[in-house]
Amino acid sequence: MVSRSLKRIASRCWRPSFDGENSCKAGDANGRVDGLLWYKDSGEHYTGKFSMAVIQANNLLEDHSQLESGPLSSFQSGPYGTFVGIYDGHGGPEAARFINEHLFDYIKISEFLLLMDLVTNSKAINDAEFTTENHGMSADVINKAFLATEEDFLTLVKKQWLSKPLIASVGSCCLVGIVCSGLLYVANVGDSRVVLGRLEKAFKEVKAIQLSTEHNVRCESVREELQSLHPDDPKIVVLRHKVWRVKGIIQIARSIGDAYLKKDEFNKEPLLPRFRVSEPFEKPILQAKPSILVQKLSPKDRFLIFASDGLWELLSNQDAVNIVNACPRTGIARKLVKAALREAAKKREMRYSDLKKVDRGVRRHFHDDITVIVLFLDSHLLSRASCRRF
Repeated sequence: MVSRSLKRIASRCWRPSFDGENSCKAGDANGRVDGLLWYKDSGEHYTGKFSMAVIQANNLLEDHSQLESGPLSSFQSGPYGTFVGIYDGHGGPEAARFINEHLFDYIKISEFLLLMDLVTNSKAINDAEFTTENHGMSADVINKAFLATEEDFLTLVKKQWLSKPLIASVGSCCLVGIVCSGLLYVANVGDSRVVLGRLEKAFKEVKAIQLSTEHNVRCESVREELQSLHPDDPKIVVLRHKVWRVKGIIQIARSIGDAYLKKDEFNKEPLLPRFRVSEPFEKPILQAKPSILVQKLSPKDRFLIFASDGLWELLSNQDAVNIVNACPRTGIARKLVKAALREAAKKREMRYSDLKKVDRGVRRHFHDDITVIVLFLDSHLLSRASCRRF
């Protein structure tokens, strides 16, 4: 049976809300707002504590995020675990908001549908055994959920395209982490990042280990991948003003949304000329397929830091891990945000107190929207809260 302590958090979710309203269908957000900062200093998830914080820089907040703790499937009996999502939008908040409202449901539905498909498909017996062994969660489930979210958002774009053409230029990075059955699943499109803090007893320190694969063309490997996918396009990546960009427009090579770089039907009027690619294209320029990592969690794994790239532009992986390791758990996400803001102020040779007075919109000249979720991993809870159907 599920223990009482686990039952208490079996169907809770948290989503930041700046309007003071409860933005969560099940449970209570319990967050606080301080100007442009939203934070939840401490809460319980299925295998430990967590802390969340968001700072707004854009006129409209383009970051969205969520933490779900409890059933990860349409089956009422489980599996159980924790789901974290960081959705860093660009061009507007619509894509990030859509992911926030739909992806987790697609995860639960995909898990159910995949199991049903495997049961009836004798050719997939090996996959069926793997999926059953891991209580329904798998990389295939996550991949299907990402692609379903992409497909449905592009359908929405098509419906709204003539009356709201700019929606074709709206997209989002999408970083997901799932802790289930002693395993960690990380899926990513774009350049948000999750970093693991792992205790290295030999050196008596907590080491930062980046788990997510980033899809930003500042990385040579990402540029090479794009060039191999588009061998006949010498301008698939272009260096402008010392910054590499896909087609001279965008830095990320994978996303959800960005319909104008996925389907040529949106690469025309009424979309503004600055978003249009000069030559027609047959296959998508950007992909929505996530890079997925699956690994077993170890008692040495102490915590996970999920964050949009706004944090990582200002703090290194090890700096962030050192802050989390050295400070009390309560309010640690807020402390990471403040450390990043101090770095932003330092770069502009101004005081942190003065940066805090800069309003949204103008604030974007100093830093991006920043979302941080710190997930602590308590080994005794990891061993008890395995993803079984109770």
